[in-house]
Amino acid sequence: MASRILGRVDGLTDNILDLAQQFLPPSVLPLVSATLLKLYRQGTGAGLVGAVFLLVSATNAYLSLQRGADRLWGFRPLPPQHLSWQQAVQRFVRARLESFALVLLIFTILEEFDRVAMQVLGPDIQETLGVSDTVLLGLQSFGGVVLVLATLPFAWLADRRSRVRVMSGASSLWVAFVGLTGAAVNPFLMGVARAGSGFGASARIPIGPSLVADQYPLGIRTRIFAIEALGRPLGQVLGPLFAGAIVVAAGDDAGDWRVVFFALMIPSALSVLWSLTLKEPVRGQQEQEAVLGTALTSIDEPPVRLSAAFQRLKKVRTFYFLVVGIGVLGFALVAVPGAFNLLLEDAYGYSAFKRGWLGAVTWSGALIGIPIAGRVGDRLFRRNPPSSLKMMGGFILLYGLFVTVGLRFHDPVVMVALVTIGYSFQGMAFTQVGPAISSIIPYQMRSQAFAMVGVYIFLMGGFFGGLLAGALSDAHGERTALTSIVPPAALLGGLLIIYGSRYMKRDIALTVAELKEQQEERVRLASDPGNVPVLQVRNVDVSYGNLQVLFDVGFDVRKGEVLALLGTNGAGKSTILRAISGLVMPDRGVIRMNGRTITLVDPQFRTSMGLVQIPGGEAVFPTMTVAENLAIWSRQIADVDKRRQKLREVDETFAVLRERADQKAGSLSGGQQQMLALAKAVMLEPELLCIDELSLGLAPVVVQDILQVVERLKAQGTTMVIVEQSVNVALSIADRAVFMERGQVKFEGPAKDLLERGDLLRAVFLSGAGA
Repeated sequence: MASRILGRVDGLTDNILDLAQQFLPPSVLPLVSATLLKLYRQGTGAGLVGAVFLLVSATNAYLSLQRGADRLWGFRPLPPQHLSWQQAVQRFVRARLESFALVLLIFTILEEFDRVAMQVLGPDIQETLGVSDTVLLGLQSFGGVVLVLATLPFAWLADRRSRVRVMSGASSLWVAFVGLTGAAVNPFLMGVARAGSGFGASARIPIGPSLVADQYPLGIRTRIFAIEALGRPLGQVLGPLFAGAIVVAAGDDAGDWRVVFFALMIPSALSVLWSLTLKEPVRGQQEQEAVLGTALTSIDEPPVRLSAAFQRLKKVRTFYFLVVGIGVLGFALVAVPGAFNLLLEDAYGYSAFKRGWLGAVTWSGALIGIPIAGRVGDRLFRRNPPSSLKMMGGFILLYGLFVTVGLRFHDPVVMVALVTIGYSFQGMAFTQVGPAISSIIPYQMRSQAFAMVGVYIFLMGGFFGGLLAGALSDAHGERTALTSIVPPAALLGGLLIIYGSRYMKRDIALTVAELKEQQEERVRLASDPGNVPVLQVRNVDVSYGNLQVLFDVGFDVRKGEVLALLGTNGAGKSTILRAISGLVMPDRGVIRMNGRTITLVDPQFRTSMGLVQIPGGEAVFPTMTVAENLAIWSRQIADVDKRRQKLREVDETFAVLRERADQKAGSLSGGQQQMLALAKAVMLEPELLCIDELSLGLAPVVVQDILQVVERLKAQGTTMVIVEQSVNVALSIADRAVFMERGQVKFEGPAKDLLERGDLLRAVFLSGAGA
């Protein structure tokens, strides 16, 4: 079969060069001619077919980029006869020198060049360093593991610093470690180099897509993500070609693979300098303009806690199934390229140059497929968003089918052709990831969301997939290893993504509702800026595992007000208090303090803002003395003089504690422990004090003593939220009351009005609580 195809394409060399003359500048034509001639003399039928396909694919990708730029960025098209290759590139670069999509596209190409060079030159590196297949695949995968782990701190940093500057700084580190890869003389240094390159490249995963989402309107976002996604196949196409060509030009000796990484440093350093010229876009501006009609004024929001963001993201059902599906697919995504290159060398004896050409061929089809998937996905998303994810899942299933079937053929032409089709579907599938995440995740958590995609790909599937492929390859050969890994990974991954698409409309609706609530709050604050509630709870849902316990809870607490949270046992009173304090993460909803959103903020940061909670029965350190409890709690006060002053005030105010200063806190009575908890809270001068179960299990005399302290705090203007089951106690101190039942708010209003709601009070009595 190969000979028949070779006979048909044997006379196409002149046609290839004629086609190249129409699209390439004269300065590079000699190099193209020499490369094609060398391929013709040394290559195979597959190589010549690949040459034609590469050129056609590159032309299609170039034209797609140009048409996309014309549509998306408002270029006025010139008559075709007046537009040369040089003019098109000059116009594209000059008009969009500050285009995030273009810069990220180039970064992706260069980073993919680095990874694919490591795979294509793997056998040469293996020979130089003297390592086994398992060690080589481990080194190739190790950078991916570090890349994934580093996305988490970069996602954290992106919420606190300029995303553009963070990405540029990380990319400069990547350039340095690419150079170290070329200089590595043993497996340890190679491991350090790959870890460093993975660390530097990792910043683009959480930051790049969030920049694209904030820079470009929703109506063209899918196409923009598709343009950026072209970077991977372009890197996969150009990477093997240039890696193989550079090695051959250097002499094709065992150590000439080093020259490839040294050469890569030059364009990479220039790209880093270019990225420093970009301007930071406003976070969430495109969603705000699309949904609300205008971008909201910026408010200094406290930083998001990574663990809180991840807990919240897991509650977004579409996102959960998407990243788990991608993680399962990761077993194949990382294992296939490295093992496939080993197969080409071991089974067919191909040199680095031939492997480079064939590697380019396998990814060239994606240059045609990705622009098509971008356009089709854009239309599907506008009509019915879940259809775009179903299309993604279908493409993943086709990827697994074509790669698996292709690997069973021993004819290199058939095998490469089918693998090429499979890679095309893989590239087409991933064009939908960015638009989907941008639509279902609130903009405050986008960096963390895109970081989780990388975590699931490489850490869940990629690293273990590489090790599994290496072990199977050493034992049974590369072909058996890949046909054992790819089918289950693609099948399960695709089906999970298709299943998760059923939740997409709901998740988009929740994101839109959150934006509208944010706008309503901004409008209300603008009309009455002096009347900002100390605490706002809006549309809060909370679950413990799969059991939802709070449903759309919301209320406000004004400055200096005492709010009593009442309800039956298990109504959710303590849970909403824990959500306010940051000890429980809501599934959805917003919590604000003095107008600043604290939903995803660390409990420690909330304390620094003036929010203090006294948890029921857990407010003291039982093995420490009373004095030690107060001393260690006072360390939250930075000023030493103020700390001593507060300790003296507590000593004067709480005589019962002064008398028991050397007694273990665990040996105190319930009332005395509650008094110690109040003393610790008073020291911090809280702006908002949350007390859980103020009088539960205490004698009436002790309750009166505690109420006196609460009354004193109220007189000082301290805002309080108190969970209480005793209606009499609550109404004696509270200005307003919120009554909860089965996780829902049944009453909110003045405390005295609750006495008129006999149906609610009867529920308290019937639950067995004291009144």
